[in-house]
Amino acid sequence: MMTTECKRSYRSPFLTQIVGILLGLLLIGLESVTPSIATANSIAAQPAQVRTAIASRQFPPWRVAPAHGILLKELNSGRVLYEHDAGKRMSPASLTKIMSALVILEKGQLDDLVTISPNAARAHKTHLRMKAGQVFRLDDLLKAMLIMSANDACLAAVEHVGGDEAQFVALMNDKAVALGLADTHFSNGCGFDNPDHYSTAEDLATLSVIALDQPIFRQLVREERAIITPISGHRAYVLHNTNRLLGRIPGVEGVKTGFTSKAGRCLIAKVSQNGSDLLLVILNSKRRWNTATNLITYGLQAAEAPH
Repeated sequence: MMTTECKRSYRSPFLTQIVGILLGLLLIGLESVTPSIATANSIAAQPAQVRTAIASRQFPPWRVAPAHGILLKELNSGRVLYEHDAGKRMSPASLTKIMSALVILEKGQLDDLVTISPNAARAHKTHLRMKAGQVFRLDDLLKAMLIMSANDACLAAVEHVGGDEAQFVALMNDKAVALGLADTHFSNGCGFDNPDHYSTAEDLATLSVIALDQPIFRQLVREERAIITPISGHRAYVLHNTNRLLGRIPGVEGVKTGFTSKAGRCLIAKVSQNGSDLLLVILNSKRRWNTATNLITYGLQAAEAPH
């Protein structure tokens, strides 16, 4: 039986306020069977105590778990707004394609014609079902690997620019060393799981900022849809961006998604809103879209708060 003292404590204004905050946050974090993406401004509809708590950073972002590597930065100031195991080596899945794209832009000629090899045509997981012998421009393969994360397009581009995948991977690792990515190593060009293929949220954030300085990369990763056509045929391939935040949250400008059984669901997102530039890296998450939405909402508020 609850004592009078306990009853008074339970009904105290302090606990009532805490319960109100938690209920408000629960509304932000709920995820249905078919996840929906809230806008980054949805916090404005929450109770005043929730808005105040977010603006003053009185609590960590709600529902960030489960994810094993997170980094949220405000790029203009360099402030880290939130992190969890950001220096832990993990499988990056198709976030690997950011480095592949950098090497292609540096070493390749985008108007080159590339013949799809039998090896590239056999690429599994996400792919466009390209046929061996088809010919594409290199810039169209770059579009397919960045927008749709197509592994057949990626492998064809990697083989063309590097001569073979092994030589291309050597270029990737050389680039990682040159950029000071001390906890990054690649064993393939597209992001397949391998014990010797890893990076960290910190390294991937650094890599993404460098890649976003490239105008072609910056433009491609923000495109929601594109069409490519092989030189040697008439079938058009429609590319739909795998980043579900594009067009759903104002100011999202890319960057890349990834998924493998080992890496889990990964995401790098760049957001520019109200003078704030955020970069978010999420590794090995089960609910990356809701986690990302809530972290972006938190980050935009925290970036404006006095510090």
